[in-house]
Amino acid sequence: MNKLIFLLATCLTTICTMAQNSIPLETTYICPPCNASCDEVEHDAPGVCSHCNMVLIKKSDSKTIAFYLQDGVEVLDFAGPMEVFAYAGYKVFTVSATQTPIKSQGILTVTPDYSVDNAPEADILAFFGGNSGAASQNRKVIDWVQRQENVQYHFSVCTGAFVLAEAGLLNGKTATTFHNALDNLESGYPKIDVRKNVRFVDNGKVITTAGISAGIDGALHLVAKLQGLNAAKRTAYYMEYDNWKLGDGLILSEDNPYSQKKPISFFKAFEGTYQYENNSELKLIFNENEGNLMANVNGISYPVYHENQDVFSDVGNGPVFFQRNEADKIIGFKLREDGELFQKL
Repeated sequence: MNKLIFLLATCLTTICTMAQNSIPLETTYICPPCNASCDEVEHDAPGVCSHCNMVLIKKSDSKTIAFYLQDGVEVLDFAGPMEVFAYAGYKVFTVSATQTPIKSQGILTVTPDYSVDNAPEADILAFFGGNSGAASQNRKVIDWVQRQENVQYHFSVCTGAFVLAEAGLLNGKTATTFHNALDNLESGYPKIDVRKNVRFVDNGKVITTAGISAGIDGALHLVAKLQGLNAAKRTAYYMEYDNWKLGDGLILSEDNPYSQKKPISFFKAFEGTYQYENNSELKLIFNENEGNLMANVNGISYPVYHENQDVFSDVGNGPVFFQRNEADKIIGFKLREDGELFQKL
């Protein structure tokens, strides 16, 4: 919808400062970690990093996540969620029983950042499938898991759930795992309510997912819980993860990020063709599957996310201000509250 709507998609590197808008702002924004100099730069407004084109996040939203990896770990089990969490702005480090290099699926060599003897504390602990017995049946690893006192969330993908089960973190809770391991989880840990045919299970502070690709869904769900649904949608858009179905899991917690949906009639009021820059036009339509508006320009569609009242945001988290007339009809939008009005045609 404005240059910022298309900045990320077209890989432009110029960012406008959006200081005066109605979207609640934090004092400090940072770039998601990419191991470049921009990791150290702080910003006073949302937008896109001019160095790496990543959407800036609130500094207060950043989390530290420990990925426990064992020899034989499934690649996509951890690589999918790692992509999600990295783009969402979380600091991910890897831990294993020792710092000896491991082989993921016998193919990818990974050198853990830490061992269980020297790993720092993390906000989130994550465990993954693929030879998960090497972790769940290692007393030293389980002792390490149980010693972590300040963990805010536990997260597992596939048979990584067996590590949480062995540590007692799933006792009295509902969980799922890889489809071939559901019966083993149920019979081996009778204190767990094992569910089948679910993509993920959210107990509040403990999230387990089904196998392999389901970890991406669970990770996006956790981002939605922590940063809001729009942050998760931006992450899925960046990853071109088009098959994500919002809330496609068993949610047993009160902090359901999908519960506060606007009715379709609200979004329909914004649909239509609008004036745009350089004497061009753009068309807005509502995408019911994604639950947000889509701006179509020159045959390419970009999501536009609702924030509050008549304020929306683009993929670069820049604000879009819609205007109404006295009859409460949408008449156009502005890219800044005091900027030019692009009229609805």
